[in-house]
Amino acid sequence: MSLVQMTLGSYRCFSRRQDIELRPVTLVLGRNNAGKSALVRAPVVIGTGIRTSSPGPLDLDQLGETMVDSFTDLVYGNRALGSVQLGLRLDGRILDPIELSATVQHIREHHTQVVSELTVTIGGARRLRVEWELTDPRRTPRYTVEVGGETWTEVPLRFRGLFPIEVADHDRPADSLPPDFARVLRELSIKIRRGYPEVRYFGPFRDRPQRRYRLPGRTPPEVGILGEHAASILASDKVRHQSRLIRRLNDEFSDYLPGWKLDVAERGGMWSVVLISRDDDTIQVNLADAGTGVAQALPVFVQRAADLLDPTDRPVLEIIEQPELHLHPAAHAALADLYLTAAQRTSTQFLIETHSETLLLRLRRRIAEGLDPELVAVYFVDSVDGAATARRIHVDEFGNLDYWPEGVFSEDYEETKNLARAQWERRDARAG
Repeated sequence: MSLVQMTLGSYRCFSRRQDIELRPVTLVLGRNNAGKSALVRAPVVIGTGIRTSSPGPLDLDQLGETMVDSFTDLVYGNRALGSVQLGLRLDGRILDPIELSATVQHIREHHTQVVSELTVTIGGARRLRVEWELTDPRRTPRYTVEVGGETWTEVPLRFRGLFPIEVADHDRPADSLPPDFARVLRELSIKIRRGYPEVRYFGPFRDRPQRRYRLPGRTPPEVGILGEHAASILASDKVRHQSRLIRRLNDEFSDYLPGWKLDVAERGGMWSVVLISRDDDTIQVNLADAGTGVAQALPVFVQRAADLLDPTDRPVLEIIEQPELHLHPAAHAALADLYLTAAQRTSTQFLIETHSETLLLRLRRRIAEGLDPELVAVYFVDSVDGAATARRIHVDEFGNLDYWPEGVFSEDYEETKNLARAQWERRDARAG
């Protein structure tokens, strides 16, 4: 299944509810420090409440301090008594759509959190709703439970992440619980955990390349948050798979490195990633000596080639911040084509935070040329008085936008206009 919508409320810099539709390629734009990163990282945070063995609602230990220090960092205004609202919609071609909405309440005096409200529906019919009865969180919380239009109270529930997994009081009379309640909990939990896509996250800065690498004992499954495993994947491919991935990478992405091809060379028992001239293969450049833009983009290309060679059988949501970082503007448009092609040829969705108008312009051009506009979603994040909002920018079949914020991506136009004005004024002055 694919994540087709997420909902955020009182979350980080977003004070009000935000409903974000996700398409095969979703672009998030906005000014600096407006809240773009908080938005695109949200699926990673939600995932900690879905694939976890923790009894807490969100297993933030999975994230590390680079993304979040504590739960209150997730609450709008860092309020110690606050809560966050999280929601998602999963959809697929075969299975019924699944919707989930949850409120996670922080209990300051006990330094813990409780799922205070949870609603799960499958196929549009309400299946389960639980609401915390404000009982002592140090003991097993008790909930009001609604299933099939009937309600039960004082039901003690144990949670794993965002989901109740069992009734804590096994001596509770059967007639005081919903029929087959344990089975309902188990089935809902399994459906959502299996349906939530694998989430990959690439941060805004990728690791600087080293001159030499050790051969890994086993091939890393993906390039990593900082692209730190890209060289190890290439070295393993060279030794164990006869450069199968490297050949695919050079075939697929030759336009991004005109005149060069990539390879891995052994040097003293270690391995180096090198660029080789297509005109003269005696000319080799260690990746550590190549331009920063090439090193920053390489993990993106490696992951794309790996997905094309060995496509996963489950949906993937890949989040990347500033894929255009350190790349020449001429390459930004090619990145748009890269992601469009990958979304159409694999089961990967892309959630992209970018500052590149050129990347958006290429998406608009492809739509005007006949690409289905439903493949793309564009959001603009803005902040007023410390509260952020995410506004959907709709793109029609001709690539036109129904909204464009003032003062954003207008620098080139304004500079060109002022340059022309200055030129005409000087010419007029000389003519006079």
